[in-house]
Amino acid sequence: MPSARELKSRELIQLSAEQVADFWRDGYVLAPNALSATELSSLQAEFAGWVAESRGHLQPWGEILDGRPRFDLEPGHSADLPTLRRVNSPTEISDAYDRVMAESRVPAMVADLIGPDVKFHHAKINSKQPGAATQVKWHQDFPFTPHSNDDLVTALIFVDEVTAQNGPLEVLPGSHRGPLYDLWHGGRFTGAVSASLEEELKARARQCIGPAGAVCFMHTRLLHGSGPNLSAQPRTLFICVYSAEDAVPLSPNPLPSRHEGRIVHGTRTGRVRCVDNDLPLPQLPTTASFFGQQAASYDG
Repeated sequence: MPSARELKSRELIQLSAEQVADFWRDGYVLAPNALSATELSSLQAEFAGWVAESRGHLQPWGEILDGRPRFDLEPGHSADLPTLRRVNSPTEISDAYDRVMAESRVPAMVADLIGPDVKFHHAKINSKQPGAATQVKWHQDFPFTPHSNDDLVTALIFVDEVTAQNGPLEVLPGSHRGPLYDLWHGGRFTGAVSASLEEELKARARQCIGPAGAVCFMHTRLLHGSGPNLSAQPRTLFICVYSAEDAVPLSPNPLPSRHEGRIVHGTRTGRVRCVDNDLPLPQLPTTASFFGQQAASYDG
């Protein structure tokens, strides 16, 4: 965490000193209107085209670098009621998503938090179409993507308005300063904390809601999850994971991309910075998304 002197002396490019302080205190911060109207409309139009394309598929389709499907469908998907829930590595197939990931205000905002030198790790789109039952069990991101240090930020870009009813991100403020929780249960990597802990976390959770075009920046150690979409409005997030340039991955990327390691702010120093962490390595997903891992049952 930056010291008060470092915060005062840092030349902030996009975020205020108060927003930076909020991030380090709570583990997340919301930046409204982070995207331009043109950037937002281009993301929305591209995703609408993929939803239309999904009507012609009954199974996940496409292919990313490791051979897994690029497009994932929720159980119950049909041409009449399409439920496209995941697009893996969209920056590889869309100039609009690539530009927002690398050239919008978002990387500069991340640099305000963990910069000045920032690189890209991976990206995906998580969408909950109206009435979608998919939910994200509670977890921390760092056990999925362990690095030599934990200066990693997940930028959740609101492609749609996020409301209290359409399955918003829920977080436990300040939990990034606590322990890392095991995501292995009964010898299986479930990608989630224990069921008993999840119930406790839900009771104290805070929702992250806001307009389309906002971005929620979340620390990699922050506990979080989300419920199903109980509304008639879609909830689509473009999720980009960035790291400090001197954070080196300790495990293969769960979403390999030809853009991994791209410097999106600052320069490449060729240095590595290490901090103490002790955690089990993750299991790489074999299905189209980590929803398959989280679907595994376990005893809390």
